[in-house]
Amino acid sequence: MKKANIQWTKMPIDRRSFLQGATATGLAAATGVGFSGNAWADGTTLKSRTYADMRSLDPAFSQGVVDEEIQAPIYNKLIQYKPGREWAWQLDAAESIEQVDPTHINFVLKDNIGFTNGFGAMTAEDVKYSFERIIDDKLESTNKPDWGPLSHVEVTGERSGTIVLKNPFQPLWSITLPYITGNIVSKKAFESVGGKIDTKPVATSGPYMHKSWESKQKTTLVRNPDWKGDPAAFDEIQIFHIDDEKAAEIAFEAGEIDFTRVSLDSLERLKSDPPANSTVAEFPSLFYVWVGMNLDNPKLENIKLRQAIQHAIDVPSIMQASYFGGAEPSTGIIAPGLAGHREKPMTGVAADMEMAKKLLDESGESNVSLAIDVLNKSANVTTAQIIQANLAAIGIALEVRMHEGATFWNLGENKDLELVLNRFSMTPDPYYATSWFICEQAGVWNWERHCSDEFDKIHAAAQAEGDPDKRAAMYARAQDIMEESGAYKFITHEATPDIYRNTIVPALRPDGLPLYRYFQKA
Repeated sequence: MKKANIQWTKMPIDRRSFLQGATATGLAAATGVGFSGNAWADGTTLKSRTYADMRSLDPAFSQGVVDEEIQAPIYNKLIQYKPGREWAWQLDAAESIEQVDPTHINFVLKDNIGFTNGFGAMTAEDVKYSFERIIDDKLESTNKPDWGPLSHVEVTGERSGTIVLKNPFQPLWSITLPYITGNIVSKKAFESVGGKIDTKPVATSGPYMHKSWESKQKTTLVRNPDWKGDPAAFDEIQIFHIDDEKAAEIAFEAGEIDFTRVSLDSLERLKSDPPANSTVAEFPSLFYVWVGMNLDNPKLENIKLRQAIQHAIDVPSIMQASYFGGAEPSTGIIAPGLAGHREKPMTGVAADMEMAKKLLDESGESNVSLAIDVLNKSANVTTAQIIQANLAAIGIALEVRMHEGATFWNLGENKDLELVLNRFSMTPDPYYATSWFICEQAGVWNWERHCSDEFDKIHAAAQAEGDPDKRAAMYARAQDIMEESGAYKFITHEATPDIYRNTIVPALRPDGLPLYRYFQKA
């Protein structure tokens, strides 16, 4: 899909007549979230939306971009992503940082960053502790892959040190340092509570502090009065948990939130007639959506059956019905523009019913009855219903099981899982995509429990490969292995249309995701 760089803006007019009677009670019914009833931002509070509930404020155990959107404003990293249309990074806690050779990175910290709750100034010991705890086998961090070949951090002074790698690591500057595992925590603070936290931080250091978390409702951040960097723009940031984009649109059009991603089926309407005082912006997406099949479930142990399912799923129908023509079919887990993107999938894009029926016959299976688990949001449910119809056409009965976010994101632990419609966030390096499908991640983020020695070897080798063409070929082969297993049918990378009030200046990644610490008032 071509990169989008388009914005539609509408200046203030009277609120739409169909929303004139909207109340906080009505919005709560539509969204599942209780709002304060104060329509439109008051200039001191930013109200936004996230698609899943927070899981952890510990960088070792966060669930991805949902938690990172909260962690990034309250912690500091050596470097942070730079807002804009091109992927880049900028200095954060580091006064300077330099890669002196392929395996050594020297850094010096700024001298004006301190931790809250009396835990003192940030030091190189905090950096060492923060990074090394991620790779500590005893901690069992779910985000360990992000630190790849980290050996250790050598402390050379109170505010200086050297990151030492076991081998070259290409994703260091695009994933590790500016994303989740780059967050620096207080060694003293974490050790005071046993070395691990959940949803309540002990000490933070960023421009905002964590005030509260209301499960399945919202997270509230407040301005850090002791922050010495560029001032935080808002007294408070409220991030509401709203699973479905359609529900989030209702909240936005009623003036209850200031920023959200919107559904693709609403995009044309919002572009042609944006709500008052708002802007619609389109971005390419790195997310990847796929149907996974649990290889440890006896019902799916027959590879011919899995291959029949792969060939029966009609992705073009999903693109029209679920995404309204606003997204393109994907060829794997790596989006266009990234190393390793494949030109086409091995099992095709459109359904091949003749092949699917042939494979099902060869499998020897009959009266097959399966279930697919999905997150309860409109696009996902529609997609599951299409797959249900596709499989019915070859004689497979498929039950659609819908879940709210808190339940869905724990399904990986379920050994009885059958099919699942899944969607993972992504960063601008293919290493982040393959990290979650290695053998070590089976039952954690690898819900298909697919384990391939060849895949794991490619994943380990590609992180250090400096030749772009060779590296791309390695990641393409990794996706071939996934598809050859019969456990995966790739669907789409979606697209990211956002809408925001003209009272704010959002700071967004090139894929349209928010960097709240850099949001400003207009």
